Amino acid sequence: MYFNRFDICEAYYCFASDWHGGQWSKEYMIFSRLHHMGFKARQSLSFETLTDNAKQIYLNLVHGSNFNAYLKDM
Repeated sequence: MYFNRFDICEAYYCFASDWHGGQWSKEYMIFSRLHHMGFKARQSLSFETLTDNAKQIYLNLVHGSNFNAYLKDM
């Protein structure tokens, strides 16, 4: 994994899209932060279209969050 601002923004966007718990959740606030940074997601953006680096960032976000219990059930 390496620093790439575009990979980071795309990974965070996908993470927030997949895991937010509604408009008042902390994951949903990611959208506001990205917007203020000027980030605009491409239409085809999804986990499958992320670079390998961005996928690793996404997976680190998921595994570092409280979703581990949910993932174990999958």
